[in-house]
Amino acid sequence: MTAQSETAAGRLIYGCMGLGGPWEGSEYGAAEIEQAAAAIEAAMGIGIALFDHADIYRSGKSEAVFGEVLARTPGLREKIQLQTKCGIRLSEPGVDGHYDLSKDAILERVNGSLERLRTDYVDVLLLHRPDPLMEPAEVASAVGQLMAEGKVRQLGVSNMSGAQIAFLQDQLEVPIVANQLEMSLHRRAWLESTVLVNHDDALGYSFPHGTLEHCVGRGIELQAYGSLARGRYTGSTPDTPTAADTATAALVAQLADAKGVTSEAVVLGWLMKHPARISPVLGSSNPARIAACADAAAVAAAMTRAEWYGLWVAARGSKLP
Repeated sequence: MTAQSETAAGRLIYGCMGLGGPWEGSEYGAAEIEQAAAAIEAAMGIGIALFDHADIYRSGKSEAVFGEVLARTPGLREKIQLQTKCGIRLSEPGVDGHYDLSKDAILERVNGSLERLRTDYVDVLLLHRPDPLMEPAEVASAVGQLMAEGKVRQLGVSNMSGAQIAFLQDQLEVPIVANQLEMSLHRRAWLESTVLVNHDDALGYSFPHGTLEHCVGRGIELQAYGSLARGRYTGSTPDTPTAADTATAALVAQLADAKGVTSEAVVLGWLMKHPARISPVLGSSNPARIAACADAAAVAAAMTRAEWYGLWVAARGSKLP
């Protein structure tokens, strides 16, 4: 069993971090609930069934507005899968931001998420970040209790290396089913590291070697957050583009036109072409942009090796070593 079932959208996941209004300050209201409803409808409209949360997103408001939509839409919970994360604590007395995967913290934060989401269980719980003070046996105890209570059905991690996953898995009685990492055509350390072994350029990348291979070899789903690269290649980036960004965006647009699809589908299709069967997480709250991702799986299936490598080289701004 994996973290999600194959859908018409081809492994796409909807990331709910953009829902709920500002990160700090104001409470959510009707406008934020309607925004969440529209995003959920758009995501389901292209076949997405897995919705990704974290207890810290928008200071809990992302989960809360999603829960409002679930409460007012009978039968919706049975049609979707919910995934949330715990392990990061923000703006608390004593330390301004730290990691906490202690048993008490895991239990507390999951119960809080369930209350905000207005559901009895989440399909997948991800441990959000490695905690240097983590005791694997403590994590195993918390997860075992949550599963025995029917509050969590599967366990995954986020931002962990293959070695960290193996260290944790040794103490668990259930398999780790997913690892969520930042992966995109722009954030390519996961890819560059695989071809820069024994090469001076490897010093510029900190991605731990063997992580992808560890996950693929053990059937751990790789989920890619930031998969659309904040619109860098699709015309909506808030950043000042580099020469490589501009050249890559032009190539993406050219391929999209030739294939009769959107630029978003090309960017995601490139990621999904990789044999690790990467599942992109879409973070946009714009229904039109969500809908623009619909053909990503078809693009991945049809993309040639030359097209795939061409995009990689363009994004690098230089040829491969």
